[in-house]
Amino acid sequence: MSGISEDRENQYMLKLINDELAHMPFHREMCTRFPPEPNGYLHIGSAYAIHMSYSIASRHNGRFHLRFDDTNPLKEDWEYVNAIVEDMKWLGYEPDAVYFGSDYSDQIYRAAVALVQQGKAYLCDLTAEETAEYRGTLTMPGTNSPYRTRSVRQNVELLERMKQGEFPAGAKVLRAKIDMASPNMNLRDPVLYRIIHATHYRTGDSWCIYPMYDFAHPIQDAIEGITYSLCSVEFKDHRPLYEWVLHELGYTEPPRQREFGRLHITGAVTSKRYIRAMVDEGVVDGWDDPRLPTLKGLRRRGYTPESIRSFIREIGSIRVHSTAHLALLDHHLRQDLKTKTVGVMAVLHPLKVVITNYQAGGMELLELDNSSENRQLGTREVPFAQTIYIERDDFMEHPPAGYYRLSPGTEVRLKGAYFIRCDEVVKDPQTGEIMELRCTYDPLTRSGAGFTGRKVKGTIHWVSAAHAVRAEVRLYEPLLLENASIQGEDWRSGLNPHSLTVVKQALLEPFIHSATPENTFQFIRHGYFVLDRKDSTAEKPVFNRIVPLKDSWTKR
Repeated sequence: MSGISEDRENQYMLKLINDELAHMPFHREMCTRFPPEPNGYLHIGSAYAIHMSYSIASRHNGRFHLRFDDTNPLKEDWEYVNAIVEDMKWLGYEPDAVYFGSDYSDQIYRAAVALVQQGKAYLCDLTAEETAEYRGTLTMPGTNSPYRTRSVRQNVELLERMKQGEFPAGAKVLRAKIDMASPNMNLRDPVLYRIIHATHYRTGDSWCIYPMYDFAHPIQDAIEGITYSLCSVEFKDHRPLYEWVLHELGYTEPPRQREFGRLHITGAVTSKRYIRAMVDEGVVDGWDDPRLPTLKGLRRRGYTPESIRSFIREIGSIRVHSTAHLALLDHHLRQDLKTKTVGVMAVLHPLKVVITNYQAGGMELLELDNSSENRQLGTREVPFAQTIYIERDDFMEHPPAGYYRLSPGTEVRLKGAYFIRCDEVVKDPQTGEIMELRCTYDPLTRSGAGFTGRKVKGTIHWVSAAHAVRAEVRLYEPLLLENASIQGEDWRSGLNPHSLTVVKQALLEPFIHSATPENTFQFIRHGYFVLDRKDSTAEKPVFNRIVPLKDSWTKR
């Protein structure tokens, strides 16, 4: 297993497992698994679940498996398999082996036959509605199915006929024979197999019956030699069924299911159902939309694997469902980016500035540091000429007290360059909009050239008009409104209408020409940005803002 930093020693899951192993050890190596269903894309919560199983195996020098839970042909596809493998590799969690639940179809079916032969399972003809009615409630016991008393011979014959495709979907199911009066609803003769007449993406039309997750999963774990089957806490009530299956099938030293809390992130949607709805309705730009917490979306947004892993390690293992604030994830991202990201100047809302006493047609290259945090990132040359652009909000014609940027008759420093003074404001005669500033510069105030004279309080960034790279810049906010949630038919009401703002004609310094997709930069004063891996072209670079510069987490 690769060397990823591990969690703190005092986590409850690690302690629980270590305590168990101290008095009830396995006689095989530690082995854990991550069992995604290939019907969608991984998200930040998936990354948390992966880390839980991966880190436990790593701590005990064991094995970590990726196993696709592909026992429902109606929703699964190779597209999702490939995406999951790619995302896990990008995130840094390399499995020791990759398996598919569908590879165990014969073994799982033989297990079902064994239960029938033992009188532990039976074929039931109740409809889905009747099954729910017979099941009872949390306060009332269930009622035995009228088909529960079928003979072993009848059940074996019917199961084989069901396997051969003689019955339509819904006509029959295979149920475990446990206890219809159990206080645990999951033990009230749960369904083990159902009929689905559909082509499976891997096995084709070889099967028309498919096992339920609660039946297939413990068998798959046992076949692979899993020691700890770690899953989210909503499966805690399913654990007795997991153990029942393994016990009745006679597995010695069976895997142990243990549960942890599910992770949610503020302002993010992690439900596959609602993400799929947003994708289908065009609310977002596919499963990799930078506003989504899918790993593909986070990657496209510019989040790094290191920052995601660091965020997950800080959370540690949780016992119940918990919600982490997005600001904590952003904090870890900034910590990761600040020492390895080149800072460049980018003007998002340009205002033209003509330096009247600078040589017309002249140009010089100024050397600027690539980072104030890391000198090892070196320097770059930035062209300076007579006409430049500054941010429109870095100029105010009638500034209030305490305003230190550019205004008529005042001076500011151009970052890495000279002092300029605003002498004239040129406006559109029809609208009164400010179109241009006429300024003069002081050639003796070159930044970084030994200047130690007078000072100014304001420094603003700029780009040379003749050398600027035009780009599209996308600014993001959380997809959900504050304190909103997505649920029910009215889920659209929780969406933030300002989650995406597109700046069509931003101007960037020419250093950006060297960027390749997924390169990250600090746009001075604007935040951290990444060159979009999906929409960028050489003619039209597109940058996504990852996070603003300000880190609010430490103030919480």
